[in-house]
Amino acid sequence: MMIICDGGRPSNIDRGYILRRLIRRMIRHLNNLQISLDELTNLIDINIENLKEMYPDLETNKDLIKGVLLEEKDKFVKTLAHGEREFKKEVKELEEKGEKVISGKMMFRLYDTYGFPPEVTEDLAKEHGLEVDKTEFEKLFKEHQEKSRQGAEHKFKGGLAEQNEQTIAYHTATHLLHKALKIVLGDHVKQSGSNITTERLRFDFTHPQKMTKEEIEKVENLVNEEIQKDLPVTCQENKYGDKVKVYTIGDFSKEICGGPHVHHTGELGRFKIKKEESSSSGIRRIKAVLIKE
Repeated sequence: MMIICDGGRPSNIDRGYILRRLIRRMIRHLNNLQISLDELTNLIDINIENLKEMYPDLETNKDLIKGVLLEEKDKFVKTLAHGEREFKKEVKELEEKGEKVISGKMMFRLYDTYGFPPEVTEDLAKEHGLEVDKTEFEKLFKEHQEKSRQGAEHKFKGGLAEQNEQTIAYHTATHLLHKALKIVLGDHVKQSGSNITTERLRFDFTHPQKMTKEEIEKVENLVNEEIQKDLPVTCQENKYGDKVKVYTIGDFSKEICGGPHVHHTGELGRFKIKKEESSSSGIRRIKAVLIKE
């Protein structure tokens, strides 16, 4: 629940993968204890009630937490059904060949294609008197992690598809947008992703409902006010384990970031939000452009 409050969402990379594994482990334990998954909503309420004094954000984000957990629960129930069907096909083929080992390749395919957890594959294998090739699976999984790491590094650089004057301007604008969203919607807003091309910026953020027309206008106006102030964009290197860059835009925005930025906000032009839409459960998406005047 804490990860969700902090902007995390289930995925197959980064902290999203940790969150997904935690949720799926919880669901498997509920199944093993023969607790109906329909009770999940009540269990969430009980946990939030017990922890809300220490972590008030849990109460504030209760609907968001429920939405994310219940959506992931529904996906995992389908995942288990699909994965078990594929597992049974593999067992039948092994029996026909007289073999007793599920290959790491098959184990990884169940995980990568169907989201079927490797620990579930191991449990099912034991029930059928089979072994699994964990060495091959771990090799394939490490290769997957390396690709995920490279993707995370790209995301940390600001989601730029390419680097030129226009994409650098759009990237700087995402910092202003992020702060403006926090001011207008609340501190629960966290960046969930971004993608930048020479034509537009796309910014994903945590928020439980569709923004109103008035909220969109307020965010747009806030960003343009800071652009018109021609604020300086400065960078400092700080040490948080490794050295990281912290970019400050006047007294408006301050964020850790590895991407390139303009020197003054006045270089950006006029900021215009073209679209606000849903990206996934609890995640909204803004598409915006910069207009040189």
